[in-house]
Order: sequence, then C-alpha cells, then structure tokens
Amino acid sequence: MQINSPNIDRICKDADVYNSLFDFNDKQILELGCGSAPHARKIAEAHPSCHIDACEVDQIQHEKNLNSDAPSNITFKEAGAQAIPADDNSYDIVFMFKSLHHVPMDLMDKAMEEIKRVLKPGGMAYISEPIFDGEYNEIMRIFHDEQEVREQAFAAVKRAVDSNLLNLKEEIFFKTQSKKESFAIFKEEILNRTFVEHKLDDETWAIVEEKFENNMTPDGAVFLQPHRVDLLVN
Repeated sequence: MQINSPNIDRICKDADVYNSLFDFNDKQILELGCGSAPHARKIAEAHPSCHIDACEVDQIQHEKNLNSDAPSNITFKEAGAQAIPADDNSYDIVFMFKSLHHVPMDLMDKAMEEIKRVLKPGGMAYISEPIFDGEYNEIMRIFHDEQEVREQAFAAVKRAVDSNLLNLKEEIFFKTQSKKESFAIFKEEILNRTFVEHKLDDETWAIVEEKFENNMTPDGAVFLQPHRVDLLVN
C-alpha cells in the first residue's frame, strides 16, 4: 500500500470511480461522515431499490439533513464511525468520503473494527481520502494543516489490512477538479463549515488570499486535488 502515487493522470469525480465499481440495486449501504450527503442522495435517487443509512457526527449538519428534502430510501443517523448504530453483518457497502481523517486519531482503529463488524461477508468498504499534496492543499495548510491526521488515517487502513481485519482489493489514485470563482466565495465556504471553526486574523487571511490569487485565471481558480481510494473486502 502507498499513501501517494508519483504519477496520477486520471482526472474524474469520486462518483465516476464508485459507479464503475458497484451495482447498487437492492444493496444495503452505509455512509460514515456523510456531511450534507451529496453522494448518498445521488446514489439513492439513481437506485431506488437500495437503502442508505447516512451517518454524521456533527449535530448541526445532522439536523440540516433531517430537515432536508431527501430520497425516501435514505435514513439519516447521528453517529460517528467509531460507534456505528447497526447490527453485525448489516451492509453490503460502506462508504467514507474524506471523513476517516476527521475521526479522532485514537479511535481510527476502532472505526475500522466497526466497519468490519457491520459489513456482510464479502461486503466492501470504499475509503476515499484526500492526499496531502497539490496547490489547494498548500492554501489550506496555512491555517488548517491536516498532514498528521491524513497520515494516521492511512496508517489505520494499512493496519486493518496488515492484520487481515479487512482485505485490500485495490488502491485507486485520481484527481478531482474544482473551481472557485473568487476568493470571496472560497472564504465564505471556509467560514460556513459547521464541523470545524476557523478563526483567522487579518494577517493570515491576507497570506491565504495572496496564495489563492496566484491560482486565479479569467475563469476563476482551478485546482486539481489528488485522492486515494482504498477498496477493502470483508
């Protein structure tokens, strides 16, 4: 297993990857750290015969999810990956999209054990994590350096594989493309996040803005963000 790949040529969306891997029809699916659940919503809409439990530990976001207009085959639950409210062998597929590194480091191994517990025999876990690299990462690390937690998330997955808790089927590397039309929009997105509160002084914001503006084009700032998917089998 490797935390990064020196040559990542594939540019796509997470959805392009998981839609090429899974048949979602009639499946029991769990998403951990769902946020506003954009992936769960799209999967549920496209595959009405599946059912998705979408878990979020942030109470503010969970309340928003409960009050949102969501497909009827999604159930929102307030829970963290380290304590999944489900019986053993409940799910065919477990998803984590950029959320394992948000689990407290001392609970990451427990989260992997919980994923093992709730997966059916032969079930699969799709663990997608951002790689600590790229221009967008260089901007974010000025005020929110996630190097250690991302390394620890990878280490937790590797321990799960090395101990035969789960089996590695495939590691997939790709880049996603995102565009920010202006620094003002970027700043608003950062300040509106409910799962983490960023308080930057004017001097730090000025440094962030300068770094951001270095990536501006007539169409906005375009970033290629590298990702790794560890596809695990129970």
